[in-house]
Amino acid sequence: MSSTIALEANGLSKSFPGVKALDRVNLRLMSGETHALMGENGAGKSTLIKILTGVHRPDEGALSVAGSIADIHSPAAAMHAGIGVVHQERNVIRGFTVGENIVMSRMPRRGPRVDWPAVRREAKRCLALLDLELDPDTPMARLSSAQTQLVEIARGLYTETSILLLDEPTASISDNEADRLFRVVRRLTEQGTAVLFVSHKLEEVFAHCDTVSVLRDGRSVLESEPLSAHSRDEIVDVMVGRSLAALEVPERAVDRSRPPVLELSDVDTASGHRGVSLELRSGEILGLYGLVGAGRTELARAVLGLDRVTSGSVHVRGARVSIRSVRQALESYRIGYVTENRKEEGVFLAQSVTRNVAITVWSRLERMLGYVSTKSERALVQKYVTELDIRISGQRQLVGQLSGGNQQKVSLAKWLAAKTEILIIDEPTVGIDVRTKRSFYDLIWKLADDGLAILLISSDLAEMITLADRIAVMDRFAITGEVENSHDYDEMSQSIIRLIHGHAAVT
Repeated sequence: MSSTIALEANGLSKSFPGVKALDRVNLRLMSGETHALMGENGAGKSTLIKILTGVHRPDEGALSVAGSIADIHSPAAAMHAGIGVVHQERNVIRGFTVGENIVMSRMPRRGPRVDWPAVRREAKRCLALLDLELDPDTPMARLSSAQTQLVEIARGLYTETSILLLDEPTASISDNEADRLFRVVRRLTEQGTAVLFVSHKLEEVFAHCDTVSVLRDGRSVLESEPLSAHSRDEIVDVMVGRSLAALEVPERAVDRSRPPVLELSDVDTASGHRGVSLELRSGEILGLYGLVGAGRTELARAVLGLDRVTSGSVHVRGARVSIRSVRQALESYRIGYVTENRKEEGVFLAQSVTRNVAITVWSRLERMLGYVSTKSERALVQKYVTELDIRISGQRQLVGQLSGGNQQKVSLAKWLAAKTEILIIDEPTVGIDVRTKRSFYDLIWKLADDGLAILLISSDLAEMITLADRIAVMDRFAITGEVENSHDYDEMSQSIIRLIHGHAAVT
């Protein structure tokens, strides 16, 4: 099939108060190709997608679809032009069913009434394209994060788009589910669909994309070029504007003679954990690794009182505890939790940076001063804005206006401000670009060097081998063994894979 230009953007510019998000950006998508859009957080990718889908209007520039100038003034106009999108942020109505969410944009009707058999039939058709066995009548509230993401992709397929925009589609789904998605993408491109794929995962981009564009600081620095003409290092160099030095893992020594600050002994939980035991010491980064669904996040939530510990014991600094809430975990035991789901649980998107960071310390400020002083609150927040290099226009800026990396830093800052001594960090760099990821690594090492005890959950094996001092491996809600981290990727990956498959523990 010969390729034709499906969508072309020429000279797109867009400014917001205090920042020029896009500056004369160009993009060309060809039918039958998967096109990677890359760039660091804040490079302008999300703004570009919002212009392509009618959420924002450009200040300058023009869009054409299938060779004709297109006025994409609204999401409905984008859909009418054949442009479908799956956003990184969840965009479903949890009170509706799977079927209702899939066909919402064009609800089948029979006269004035909804054609419910057609709703179910169309939903099943789209779910079948993903080989996803879900009943269209299932309430969205019952689905996992990964299932929710796949339903959003099914909704993008429902409109039978000629141009499909996928914004970080694999950020919160398993490898098997990602493989299923890429099979669908190949099928669509074989049928002539143009796919724009936004991802920070270089291995996915090089495995599945044909062409690439790169944005940096709101400008096009690589425009619609064959991906085969560039190496991974070249793409990273173009993204960050300079070569990233090889990541040097600092030499760290953890005093294992010190008593653990957090200890789990034969813990069972209502979620299904059985006989889980682990120890975490001050200044240590203990990695908790496993495939999606292994029970890592659920274990962390049980420690924090968000799930029930049914037997066994949890000790904090040698004392047996029964934690019932995140507030109790923080105020009584100095345990903080940087959640994987920063959009819904980690930060308040509609609140300012100040409010987000200071919320964990209001009670402390009130005890000290008798009231929450705006001056003391702002001084405290500025300390962490500076230390974590959070890029903001001012403390009053809404967190929802920040890039993903800066939102994650705000989520981390609120727990550091609360003077936590034990910090659970769940998937710290999901959806974060290469350079910001490196800064997060340096920050996590520094926190551990300062004496913080860190329980690190990550699905990125390379990240786990880079960061952790010791790695506990989980499979089916049980710990199958632990390994001391030599930071040798080949050696460690083989040991960890053996543990995932239930072979003898390596110690």
